[in-house]
Amino acid sequence: MPWIDIDPAVESSANRGKPLYERLKTEIRERVDSGEWPEHTRIPSENELVENFGVSRMTANRALRELAFEGLIVRIQGKGSYVAPKKKSAPFMEVRNIAEEIAERGSTHLSEIVVAQRAICSPELAESLGVEIGAPVFHSIIIHHEDDVPIQMEDRFVNPLVAPDYLAQDFNKSTPNAYLSAVAPITHTEQFVEAALPHPWQCKLMAISRSEPCLLVTRRTWSADQIVTSVRLLYPGSRYRFCSAF
Repeated sequence: MPWIDIDPAVESSANRGKPLYERLKTEIRERVDSGEWPEHTRIPSENELVENFGVSRMTANRALRELAFEGLIVRIQGKGSYVAPKKKSAPFMEVRNIAEEIAERGSTHLSEIVVAQRAICSPELAESLGVEIGAPVFHSIIIHHEDDVPIQMEDRFVNPLVAPDYLAQDFNKSTPNAYLSAVAPITHTEQFVEAALPHPWQCKLMAISRSEPCLLVTRRTWSADQIVTSVRLLYPGSRYRFCSAF
């Protein structure tokens, strides 16, 4: 395990004058920037920083928390802190297949199916899908991983009149996007993006903290004159970004 050792004899005078949590951040950042700690390297935990420096847990936590907020590291609950890969980017206006997007970056995609079931439309959902209140609907929640890191939570409702075999699909092998695009080609899309804080149950599934800023994409798609699906896509802000060119 690579230890950090702040040696006053070699540390710059400017850094020595900073608060200790800033000095910890500087040391970690220098090792990342130099390539000593490449992407996905596990960095010292709070306990290891406390033991190594004799600092308080609050100081160690602040250093790691701020580095995560700045996007230098990723903190995965139950596993530790790791040097963050460069943020994944996706075109904002396109409706992309997340598996293809990940493959294009040379990474490995994995689907974790949390929910795949029939449900009944609430008034709000019925309005969103353009069906009657109490009508049957298909509901799925899938966590999409890139190289074992959760980067997208897909919470989707599907109109069974348009895609009656939705729940019969093996979403470990193909994504909902791939299936729905094949059986009901998209003719119209409505999409909104906003900042959001995750709910506790989302934090657990995505292995993120309650304070992790996230991107929330709310999208509806049509095929001809029928609404096919209403989906909410949650992305941890430290792991993902959207890009656009005009």
